[in-house]
Amino acid sequence: MKTNITLKSINKLAIPALIAGIAEPLLSITDTAIIGNINENATESLAAVGIVGAFISMLIWVFGQIRSAISSIISQYVGANKLEEVKTLPAQAIAIVVLGSFIVLAISYPFAKQIFQFYNASGTVLEYCITYFKIRIFGFPFSLFVFAVFGTFRGLQNTFYPMIIAIIGALLNIVLDLAFVYGIEGFIPAMNIEGAAYASVIAQITMAIIAVVLLLKKTDITLKISYPFHKEIPRLLGMIANLFVRTIALNTALYFATSYATDYGKEYIAAYTIGINIWLLGAFMIDGYSSAGNILSGNFLGAKDYNSLVTLSNKLFKYGLITGIIIAIIGAVFYNFIGQIFTKDAAVLEQFYHVFWIVLLTQPISAITFIFDGMFKGMGEMKYLRNLLILSTGFVFIPTLLVFDYYDLKLTAIWIAFTLWIIARGLPLVIKFRRQFLPLVENK
Repeated sequence: MKTNITLKSINKLAIPALIAGIAEPLLSITDTAIIGNINENATESLAAVGIVGAFISMLIWVFGQIRSAISSIISQYVGANKLEEVKTLPAQAIAIVVLGSFIVLAISYPFAKQIFQFYNASGTVLEYCITYFKIRIFGFPFSLFVFAVFGTFRGLQNTFYPMIIAIIGALLNIVLDLAFVYGIEGFIPAMNIEGAAYASVIAQITMAIIAVVLLLKKTDITLKISYPFHKEIPRLLGMIANLFVRTIALNTALYFATSYATDYGKEYIAAYTIGINIWLLGAFMIDGYSSAGNILSGNFLGAKDYNSLVTLSNKLFKYGLITGIIIAIIGAVFYNFIGQIFTKDAAVLEQFYHVFWIVLLTQPISAITFIFDGMFKGMGEMKYLRNLLILSTGFVFIPTLLVFDYYDLKLTAIWIAFTLWIIARGLPLVIKFRRQFLPLVENK
């Protein structure tokens, strides 16, 4: 089978996926920028948003893996021309993940104080963490629902509707953030950090409503749960279980980073919050090409079209590397300006500028890692991804952080650990892919 893979055909999937992918980090980065510029207790509020954001991102990444699992299975059925056989799967999968989200909400809400003490938060920062979390966690089920719907659309080779949903949600969040955090005189009181949390929840609910409408109106997929369970449910749950363990390992790295930054002091955790949000934004921008790889690799694997699979990997490698370099260059050109978007606190900016160059350096490396990570998810290689991330976290990230922290490098230690961690995650994927599929092409 010969498939014409061009930049145009890839971008048709990648650019809408890129825009859709930045929705969740944009919610956090908007909160970060607006909260960092309030008049009172800006540094403490910024620190709290960063700590809570790390925890909620952990929850979303752990349970949001349903998106990749659904996309992988549906895209393989599409590639094999058997879509009719998988139409009942999304509703069952969505029901499972939303039920899980309500359980997490019920367990985490009453233990908010203990959770953020575990992140080394104390005093005013801890109080703000609890306040922000106890509002924003109610958006968690809606976020997971949207992620699951996005996975369904991706499996159907459609990234346009997720883009529309994400744009509306992001724009609504910005408007509501400005209105609720700063207030509108005579109409809405200034709610500061609570306002940012309410804005995020309302945006997430709105995105979920639009997702339901588009899924039902624009596809043949139903949200009616039918029995018996689809035959792919065991494979789906297996994928989710492997991704669950993998994401626990990923968030172990994020926990160590956030915990150490918090322990260094409020200026450090505030600077780390800015840096990690920018890093995540860059990662999710690359997610457009990662998503294209996720969608198309599953399709090509289902069709046993190994020539197209290898061609896809080569082109995505090139496009991802170029995109990562462009992001890094833009960050370097606007180096000082970017920090001042988030805060005017000189102590925070000093720490941020000290490590921002490392954040930028990781962008091209992250691009390649995330693209191959997406392709392996599309091919259903969840077990290998699980093992790789466990090893990368346990034998690269944590030891690196401990060694450089011993030498009192503080935030520099954290970002060196992140850089080596990303390399350890990406390099084996490139090697394994080429060893596995190049012989299949050469022998055809």
